[in-house]
Amino acid sequence: MNATFNLQNVSEDYIADPYRVLAELRAHSPVHKNNDGTFILTCYSDIVQTYRDPLIWSSDKQSVFKSKFGNTPLFEHHTNSIVFIDPPDHTRIRNLFQSAFTRKALAAFVPRITGLVDEYLDRLEDQGEMEVVEEFSFRLPIEVVCDLLGVPRQDRELIRGWANSILTALEPTLMQKQLDDGNQAVVDFKQYLRDLIAYRRVHPHDAKDTEVLTILADAEADGKGLTEVELLHQCIFMLNAGHETSTNMISHGIHEMLLNPDQIELLSKNPDLIEPMVEEVLRYQAPIQINNRQAKSDQILSGVTIPADTTVHMMINAANRDPAQFPNPDRFDITRRPNRHLSFGLGVHICAGNALARVEAQIAFQRLFHRFPKLRLTTPAVIAPRLRFREVSSLHVCVT
Repeated sequence: MNATFNLQNVSEDYIADPYRVLAELRAHSPVHKNNDGTFILTCYSDIVQTYRDPLIWSSDKQSVFKSKFGNTPLFEHHTNSIVFIDPPDHTRIRNLFQSAFTRKALAAFVPRITGLVDEYLDRLEDQGEMEVVEEFSFRLPIEVVCDLLGVPRQDRELIRGWANSILTALEPTLMQKQLDDGNQAVVDFKQYLRDLIAYRRVHPHDAKDTEVLTILADAEADGKGLTEVELLHQCIFMLNAGHETSTNMISHGIHEMLLNPDQIELLSKNPDLIEPMVEEVLRYQAPIQINNRQAKSDQILSGVTIPADTTVHMMINAANRDPAQFPNPDRFDITRRPNRHLSFGLGVHICAGNALARVEAQIAFQRLFHRFPKLRLTTPAVIAPRLRFREVSSLHVCVT
């Protein structure tokens, strides 16, 4: 298995349960050379090392994405997204986001999040059943991130389709139709945002002071504002990333708790466990499973030389189950402390919206399991055939 494992051609068994395969890789080939010359990292310590030195391990994907996407809208988007930009541009752009994620700004969202969650739970009580992804875990974060950006409510279904097409293009292998759909989504998304920004500039009083769209459109960093290209692609990135991770996190959290009813009982007896519960969900089923970096010079990880300009695939799902860092890593335990998982990254590229995502999850899980402690699954969860994102595509529950 170790000699033949290829990230560009994984088995269906891997999609269902990547953790067993990755545990074998970590034990026998922790820095594993893929068929295309890239390397797969599965040790927590190696991945932490790559995160902590952005001067050596670059997030810039110009060369990688040029060969993958060519001169296309997808190339323009992904090479201008903050997640794929190195300092100093990364620092300049990221600083513009910070006002949206202060403690005061997050506190202002708590009533909105609570109201949305209660609305979904009222519907669950009325219906007696729910498809969690469509009716809860997608709806909550997309509503919140669209509020944050200032996207009108009636346009929010558009965002979902565009986001899925653009993010799917980051998978290791793609069909031509997926590339075509991704490129068209970037074109359509950009035009939508141009129109929205133009409207905001003509009608500035319609916007809230905390809307990131307005902040970015008006912002200057070090005396220099964002270019139009930077502005559009940061907005696309925020709308995409702001709901993808949280949707997967909430879906997995509900699923894992229902598979482990003893953990629901623990949370019921001790509501203060909600914070470590969210961290355990993030560790156990990392919403984003893979990150990438490129070595700027020859490097050595776990005794293996990685040549300059080589891409490494940081398997977050493997790092989060590394027994050297997490005792009994395959056990779902909401009392786990410490829990230094890597699901939001580390270092300069740590997810800017991680605090908001945590607040969403804490409110969602606390209110759901307090109100419906006997909630149960009606059918097994369906896991989407994706590698970079660990997505629950369908999850049916009922009230008993």
